[in-house]
Amino acid sequence: MLRVHFTAADLARTRIADGPDPLWETVLSVHQLTERNPDPALRAWRTRECPRGRSALRMLRPVMPPRGYFPDFLTPAASLGGLEHGIDAVLSTPRPRLRAELTRLVERASPPAWMRPLAEGEPDSLRRLGRALRAYHASVLRPAWSWISERTEQDRLWRAQTQSVAGTDAMLHTFGSLLRWRPPVLTVDYPIDRDLHLDGRGLVLVPSYFCRQLPVALADGSLPPILVYPARPPARHRVGTAGGGAVGGAGGAGGAVGLAAGGAVGGAEAVEAESLAHLLGHTRAAVLQSLGGLCTTSELARRAGVSASSASEHAAVLRRAGLITSTRLRNRVHHSLTPLGTALLAGHAAAVTA
Repeated sequence: MLRVHFTAADLARTRIADGPDPLWETVLSVHQLTERNPDPALRAWRTRECPRGRSALRMLRPVMPPRGYFPDFLTPAASLGGLEHGIDAVLSTPRPRLRAELTRLVERASPPAWMRPLAEGEPDSLRRLGRALRAYHASVLRPAWSWISERTEQDRLWRAQTQSVAGTDAMLHTFGSLLRWRPPVLTVDYPIDRDLHLDGRGLVLVPSYFCRQLPVALADGSLPPILVYPARPPARHRVGTAGGGAVGGAGGAGGAVGLAAGGAVGGAEAVEAESLAHLLGHTRAAVLQSLGGLCTTSELARRAGVSASSASEHAAVLRRAGLITSTRLRNRVHHSLTPLGTALLAGHAAAVTA
């Protein structure tokens, strides 16, 4: 169990990251490639001939084991600013830290020969690691990055809007059973028992496409606090539609992203989805929950799993209720949540976790 302890200053400094972190997605996708049934985006890569990517993976796997400890220096805070910022930070890691973290990594395993010079900070070894990170991203992640970004952006916008309208407390309640907010402590299921005291530094919450089952934090509590969590599935997988779909798995073209392996939605989020569905109706609730930032009617229909005409009709009802706004730009209508719509979603999340 991980317990994250907040002060009032921490609540003021807590935020949702601006998007997926490329180095966290690198580490977590490498973990998935050890599984029998990885995400479809990774299965597609496996079928392609890509010697450069496979060579990079051979180097990265020993420093990114799927279970137990992996070095914090591979996922620096600078990576939130983009891949190159992150790689620059990795290559600038002080030698004492490289040595300490890689020594901890190999305590229970025999390291490959190239890891010793890396632990000593030898420039050639660091440059080789940088080339491997770039090659892996180019061959494995970049082809799927638009999907990764779309999935995480839906989650990010919803939670960021909730925080903007209703505050950090309401935003933390949106996580339901995944992150259990009982002020002033955020409790997370975790492989080990530990306490993380933020001490005024705040917390950056990072939505992730490849994070599965449990959120992940840095091992060193003295580093800038980050918590990487599974991005919320699209609304059509969380709320049944008029066709009778049930609350449950988050499978589909992009693979399962949820609170458990295979994409099952946790109990509190299921309650949230059902309670909203009883208020608005299943399909209309799905349309409302699909909104994140500006999106067109056709995009709204795709996210909610309904026809364009149905999406347009439900959007009209939600607009008359003051829950969304619609603006025509050229020949397209763009929809977004109003503060009332955002507060409604936040209120349901808070209600089921109170």
